[in-house]
Amino acid sequence: MPAEAQDNISSSCNGNTATGNPGETATIVVVTIVQFLTPFMFSAVGVALPALGREFSANAVQLGLIEMAYILGVGLFLLPVGRFADIYGRKNVFISGTVVMTVSTMALALAPGIESFILFRFLQGTGAAMITSTSLAILSCVIPAHRRGRAMGIVVSGVYIGLSAGPTLAGLMISYLGWRWIFYIAVPVELLAMALAIWKLKGEWADARGKRFDAFGSLIYMAALFALIIGVTQLKAMPEAKWMAMAGLGGLLFFLFYESKNDSPIIDVGLLTTNRAFTLSNAATLINYAASFGVVFFFSIYLQTIRGIPPKTAGLILVVQPVIQALLAPLAGRLSDIRPPARIATVGMGLCAAGLAVAACITADTPLLVIFVVLILLGIGFGFFSTPNTAAIMASVPPVYYGTASSLLATMRAMGMLISMTIITVLLSVFMGRQPITPETGTAFITTMRWSLMVFALMSVAGIACSLGRIAPRPVHRGSSEPPNGLG
Repeated sequence: MPAEAQDNISSSCNGNTATGNPGETATIVVVTIVQFLTPFMFSAVGVALPALGREFSANAVQLGLIEMAYILGVGLFLLPVGRFADIYGRKNVFISGTVVMTVSTMALALAPGIESFILFRFLQGTGAAMITSTSLAILSCVIPAHRRGRAMGIVVSGVYIGLSAGPTLAGLMISYLGWRWIFYIAVPVELLAMALAIWKLKGEWADARGKRFDAFGSLIYMAALFALIIGVTQLKAMPEAKWMAMAGLGGLLFFLFYESKNDSPIIDVGLLTTNRAFTLSNAATLINYAASFGVVFFFSIYLQTIRGIPPKTAGLILVVQPVIQALLAPLAGRLSDIRPPARIATVGMGLCAAGLAVAACITADTPLLVIFVVLILLGIGFGFFSTPNTAAIMASVPPVYYGTASSLLATMRAMGMLISMTIITVLLSVFMGRQPITPETGTAFITTMRWSLMVFALMSVAGIACSLGRIAPRPVHRGSSEPPNGLG
């Protein structure tokens, strides 16, 4: 085999690449870089909001729109772009996404005002959607099934490192260089990812080539999701928000009905109605993110406002969870190569439920050791859930649906975060009304936190049920005892 062929990646998507380890390594590196960047950008910009507000004289609504624009960019395009990539080529969409991400990141660094910053933030979210919807699909095409869990573990570790590094590095850059350096420093990394993708990813992956792209269904989905996201996140700010949320939910139901009658849908409803492993794995993702996402929100306020811990110290405490997740994700990936991934993910979900149950008992006088126990349990649980669950989802569909599966997985994560913050917003309104969160209102805040965490713990129990439901029973007859997709 020519040496150059060993450095590049073939266009097959059957789990057997013609290139060996060099091509696989290059793919893992490229995907890990971009999977690091997207959560890093999200978490780092959150830290920069006060500095942005001061420089641009932005009000609270405008600062909220900065994060909203990114969420919209990601959420609206994930599913349509994933299907588009299945038809017209995942590598093309992936590289285009890195271009959009790089250009928008540089534009954010040079933004002259808050309005342009919000626009560029939306474009950055769009680029992130293009990358996220294709990266795991490409990885699944290139890495053979018996090594895929290990590769996904490395990639998921990159995600958690991005989440934990974002606030820390952003704080340092804002203090010593200014907020614009968050974006200046990201641009060379994005250019590196783009160059490696162009250089190393040879061939193309388009297992649904020749199919028609459902543009009308995409518009229905995007309009409905837009209404739902805006409606849910603006419930307190807009009187008509609840009607938008209801219209968005109704629109999504109509979208599923329309897609079920479509001969070339952006999501095959049959995957949800007939593929138990795929449906329950995505449901487990939705529930786990919905149950776990709000913990950092509560603990950040609890540590600083209720316990009086300085922000830097609180940040070091909270970083325990993502660091553990980053360390364990590769191990969980290797285990899912030799053990049924659904079983490993179920154990992880159980540990998350245990951590949330302990968190629901926290009071104003709870020792900090208990906080560390909760973060460690959640870190171990999430570390053993995320990678095997991702492997289970990608193993449950044929290559023609890799882009769709990758996109739907990311959509479930985003929707889970949205559900989590919606529950928190509702319970804050019930127990605190319009009171600010201060040491004087600490009792009401802790009541809200404990009720929320009890709800999240119960949700995790439902997630365990979903995770168990996809495990195929072992046959009693002699012969192969593993189900075809390796989930049981």
